[in-house]
Amino acid sequence: MFRPDRLDATGKRKRRTAAALAGLALAMVGLSFAAVPLYRLFCQVTGYGGTTQVAEAAPTPSERRVAVRFDANVAAGMPWAFEAPKPVELALGESGLVAYKARNPTSRPILGTATYNVVPAKAGVYFNKVQCFCFTEQLLMPGEEKEFPVTFFVDPAIEGDPDLKGVTTITLSYTFFDKGTDALKQYMASNGIKAANLKDDSDAQP
Repeated sequence: MFRPDRLDATGKRKRRTAAALAGLALAMVGLSFAAVPLYRLFCQVTGYGGTTQVAEAAPTPSERRVAVRFDANVAAGMPWAFEAPKPVELALGESGLVAYKARNPTSRPILGTATYNVVPAKAGVYFNKVQCFCFTEQLLMPGEEKEFPVTFFVDPAIEGDPDLKGVTTITLSYTFFDKGTDALKQYMASNGIKAANLKDDSDAQP
């Protein structure tokens, strides 16, 4: 026998299910947008993946010394020439200052941004940067070359970490990415910069 009340109850259940699924979809979209900044925050707090820490000043140096090497990379599609500084040796807690160099060999302006990590990864939580160019937009005009300084120190607290007792060398690595034409146009417009050539080209010089 046809029961209108059952049909109405079934419809209500379907509407509740649809609403729940819609809410779940919106939550997943929200999480997808939040994933990158949340992951970056997680890495900065924990040192996961060799992510370094940020500090305002260096502590009192200790007697133990460590060598710091530097690595420079560019992602696929980024035509910049990116050069790392020479290795240095510092006491734990001693402040160091080095400068990376980047050059745009093309005939168009390029907007880049850099990410970084430390090897061994567990040392990231003890590697502190006082000054850094990472995660900030960097514009190089055609043929322009810039230096990007990095001020850093290795926290003496690393001595108390049994997993890093034998570590004598730490490597700080940066990778530059091309942010693309849309981001470049927005950056130049917001900063009142004009350029004749914003198109991709393949005339990079070694």
